Amino acid sequence: MIPIASPELGKREVDRVSSVIESGMLADGDEVRAFEREFADYCGVERGVATANGTAALHAALEAVGIGAGDRVLTTPFSFVATANAIRHAGAEPLFADIDPITYNLDPGAAREIAESKAIDAILVVHLYGLPAEMDAFVDLADDLEVPLIEDCAQAHGATYRGDRVGSFGDAACFSFYPTKNMTTGEGGIVLTDRREVADRAGQYVDHGRTDDGTHATLGHNFRLTNLAAAIGRAQLERLPRFVERRRENATRLSDGLAGTDLSPPTEPSHARHVYHQYTVRSPDRRALRDHLAAHDIGAGVYYSTPIHEEPAYGDVSHDAPAAERAAAEVLSLPVHPNVSPDEIDRITEVIADYAA
Repeated sequence: MIPIASPELGKREVDRVSSVIESGMLADGDEVRAFEREFADYCGVERGVATANGTAALHAALEAVGIGAGDRVLTTPFSFVATANAIRHAGAEPLFADIDPITYNLDPGAAREIAESKAIDAILVVHLYGLPAEMDAFVDLADDLEVPLIEDCAQAHGATYRGDRVGSFGDAACFSFYPTKNMTTGEGGIVLTDRREVADRAGQYVDHGRTDDGTHATLGHNFRLTNLAAAIGRAQLERLPRFVERRRENATRLSDGLAGTDLSPPTEPSHARHVYHQYTVRSPDRRALRDHLAAHDIGAGVYYSTPIHEEPAYGDVSHDAPAAERAAAEVLSLPVHPNVSPDEIDRITEVIADYAA
């Protein structure tokens, strides 16, 4: 079976974790501080606050920019549900604008239309599948409305927009290090920001509201990352550039092999650098194609089969998102991770070409 995801960990990670175990300092500590600095530096951002997972990062970031009860946050309906869940965990409500059917990211025009017709308090934009959203437009929109802009970069480690890494555009940005992501800490996340006050508030929120003098000035959670996880993350970060290049090489080979089929491959605008967390195609008969791939021991995934506004938990949220609904019915992701070999890529494309014949 060629799996849809395959985390790559090796001796480097084992050695780093072993050092932490030998030190006896397993929870939050020096490894976490080092990982925060190194990942922030990688993204070109001043500060990082590591968290227990990506959802915790989103929640902490929203709290840190001042989002709370009664606020409304403009976001995409086509993402993992954690994007919207974090908004509700912060006490706010999501407002969904439709997506661009080519990039699958939040459509800037649709977002502006919603924002100009309804009062919003923040924008939460997602770099879906590893492709940066149109950040010029969203920075302008946030500036025009004088609201904070948050980036959900959970799938976009190392992606760039006009030469700058995602995570460096918003008032805060959030990454996930779940095992299937482009790099992992096992479970983990991080909030990035250039604003000291946002970093301080996020840092307090993930540590029970604790301040530097040891008092608990505000309510918070235990959303901290551990030294064990950070040790894995530091080793993975060293390997991330190679992971990204392998994904991009595999994506190019997939696109070349699928030329001439009726599948719609991913797009990469000239001003953006896709990191292919997922290599996602569209098929009008997704179920049959997925079954055909499975019959040939090729894994494939659907991300996402249900737009967030159609989830039962969000049945009370207004929406107008036909492009997201069409995408949810047609998208299918193929193996693109670094452990897929060139021969396996060729096998995938040959099996699809045979299906299409």
